[in-house]
Amino acid sequence: MAEITAQLVKQLRDKTAAGMMECKSALVEAKGDLAEAEVVLRKRGLASAAKKAARSTKQGLIGVQIAADGKAGALVEVNCESDFVARTADFQQMVENLAKQVVAEAPASVEVLKTSTYAADPTYTVEAQIKSKIAKVGENMNVPRFARRAASGVLGSYVHPGAQLAVLVDLTCGKSETAANPAFKEVLHDVAMQVAAADPRFVRREEVTAEFLSKEREIQRARALAEGKPEKIVDKVVEGRMSKYYEEVCLLDQPFIKDNALTISQYIAAKAKELGDTVDVAAFLRFKVGETAQAEESAAE
Repeated sequence: MAEITAQLVKQLRDKTAAGMMECKSALVEAKGDLAEAEVVLRKRGLASAAKKAARSTKQGLIGVQIAADGKAGALVEVNCESDFVARTADFQQMVENLAKQVVAEAPASVEVLKTSTYAADPTYTVEAQIKSKIAKVGENMNVPRFARRAASGVLGSYVHPGAQLAVLVDLTCGKSETAANPAFKEVLHDVAMQVAAADPRFVRREEVTAEFLSKEREIQRARALAEGKPEKIVDKVVEGRMSKYYEEVCLLDQPFIKDNALTISQYIAAKAKELGDTVDVAAFLRFKVGETAQAEESAAE
């Protein structure tokens, strides 16, 4: 058996990022064979990850990336157990790498992403890379979701400090030169900030689903009756309150966070006039850490 030197342990640690004692133990098991010791660590990593898989992951980061050519963008949520791990450079780099991979490869689902070769280190699959990180830090990690958008116009993003909330916005214009105008870029940034702050569910009224409308009308009807409103005027009361509902869930109907005297629709129209072009919101994506876990808990209740 080859001598297990400090230099050999360091080589394995540099290669795998595992702890010193874990590296020494793996080398002993592998009888000093560096490549075999890496395999041992990976196997242990998989076993360690399996033990931690049931542990709750409510912290983490949202990764956001836009392709260099601007034609696609993505949001990726990566969860861990503690804010301490989420703030480490290693975890942040993995989140960034995964967001880049989603933009580049457009995987069909989270499962497809996990079984894909990890682009930043092709010796791993994405799932194996995550499990190696679990083994290294001793916390469970997970990728519950991602969303990718092929641009209709120009993509812009906003990441709230701490990277637990991120937004991707797709803004269209009529002339190609408008996209390079600072005023257009200002609109893109402002709309992304609006989505982050006000959490709309839809871009415009026409997109609100029948299910959402029916549920809200039912809530407002019950509320009106509970307030003692006469039955004959309840329907009018409900419709009046639906306007307020649109202001809450539709981006274009929301009061602009920088000037409540304007709706987002009015703000965009004013900027479009200034630019001498048409400007519209094609779509937006908004992710906040923990939303998936909350939805799963609610479904389980």
